[in-house]
Amino acid sequence: MEALCPKFDLNPPHLSPFSKPLPNPTSLLAYSRRFSCSNGRKYQKYRVIIPQALAKTTSNGDFVQVNQNLIRWVGRGLLGFAAAVSVCSDSPAFAESLTVAFPVSHTREVNTVQRTLVEAWGLIRETFIDPTFNHQDWDLKLQQTMVEMFPLRSEDAAYNKIRGMLSTLGDPFTRIISPKEYQTFRIGSNGNLQGVGVFINVEPKTGHLVILSCVEGSPAARAGIHEGDELVEINGEKLDGIASEEAAQKLRGPAGTTVTVTIHNGEDMGSGSSFREVKLPREVIRLSPISSAIIPHKTPDGHLSKTGYVKLSAFSQTAATDMENTILEMENQDVHSYILDLRNNPGGLVKAGLDVARIWLDGNETLVNTIDREGNMSPINMASGHAVTHDPLVVLVNEGSASASEILAGALHDSGRAILVGHRTFGKGKIQSVTELHDGSALFVTVAKYLSPALHDIDQVGITPDVQCTTDMLNSPKDSSKGKSAASPSLEADSCIMVAEHELDVQESNGSAS
Repeated sequence: MEALCPKFDLNPPHLSPFSKPLPNPTSLLAYSRRFSCSNGRKYQKYRVIIPQALAKTTSNGDFVQVNQNLIRWVGRGLLGFAAAVSVCSDSPAFAESLTVAFPVSHTREVNTVQRTLVEAWGLIRETFIDPTFNHQDWDLKLQQTMVEMFPLRSEDAAYNKIRGMLSTLGDPFTRIISPKEYQTFRIGSNGNLQGVGVFINVEPKTGHLVILSCVEGSPAARAGIHEGDELVEINGEKLDGIASEEAAQKLRGPAGTTVTVTIHNGEDMGSGSSFREVKLPREVIRLSPISSAIIPHKTPDGHLSKTGYVKLSAFSQTAATDMENTILEMENQDVHSYILDLRNNPGGLVKAGLDVARIWLDGNETLVNTIDREGNMSPINMASGHAVTHDPLVVLVNEGSASASEILAGALHDSGRAILVGHRTFGKGKIQSVTELHDGSALFVTVAKYLSPALHDIDQVGITPDVQCTTDMLNSPKDSSKGKSAASPSLEADSCIMVAEHELDVQESNGSAS
């Protein structure tokens, strides 16, 4: 996709969500002496004091961003001539000194990845949620991976060795991504990109690149490009076999430049008239994770009511601000109940999720409980919160609601603020840190687990809603007495929204608004 829509990124630091700050790292020392082995390969010995804990830690949602000074020495190339790493620590857990010897690759790209390997290994050693590293010798794993990496001649092959090392941890969320992937990942957190304003993806059955949606008011939207259109060429280059991320990179560029695309409308495969070439200006595109509508309907007692519908697609940096502004606008339009749609929201920034919860909650409610690698549990509480509205609230969830979505749903449900409607959530109860490494790649590390305020374990379990909504109702016509949506006709046929409206009617009739 041009802006990988649900997988919004991380970047500028935020206040930590943890109630207790983590200590700063100890210093890093490097350099001892150079010597030669009988086989003529150059080695260098380094004494490295591994950090005792994360540096200044910042919450970035499902992710906690680590201060870049953690092992910045590696990025300055101090390992470029390395042949051995001697690891020491004042921590009782790492009282023994370990020396790992390895040959330095003569291929520049591979040597760069060797430095990345040491960065990743050190961060895992000090922060990974499982201090047994999936019951393996993590120090030995570094030595083995370095030896396997030495004969390689390509950067991609070397990165695959790091990925292989990380896979032995048994945690799919602990991973490394390339510099290009990380730049794409960062876009959503900023809420801005320079491009034409389309979301694209590969259609699984055909392998073609299709338009998922256009940002409202963007160059693509103004040019009449629509959902379902096929993207055939970019600047005359056919896109057969090209991944969505590579195509997205071609569409992006500095504001003020242009890009020419060929679009097929998908209606008449045999007609050349269904193809059209469009020249699009690139602009700064603001990505809001919020879409909304006001749904008028009649309550069982016959009076006309307005329900505010707010869909949150991802927890980016702007999510809480955008939502608060949306709710305030709806309050001014005499809205008296709300539906918050978190379906297919895969998560994002934990801090954004906590900030959104504060829009709906008062007092000193517990929002989530975190558990660190030592098993210590710490609640994250609100501080004298003041909700924007106290009107009745229903939250929609499904199997695509994950991570920060589950934190928010759990906080609103366990506090008694909202009723959950939909299907059981995904079940991701882990929080990752993300660190940009010296070469621009990024390492994601699972650093904590979380439980809901009522201490429900979410990981691999999910959250069961109070009320199910079945697909049997999807094609049921909506009662005309309830009026029409102010945003989209598709809302009228959405069974879960119909169930949510019924639950809101029940809350209002019982006078049970929070």
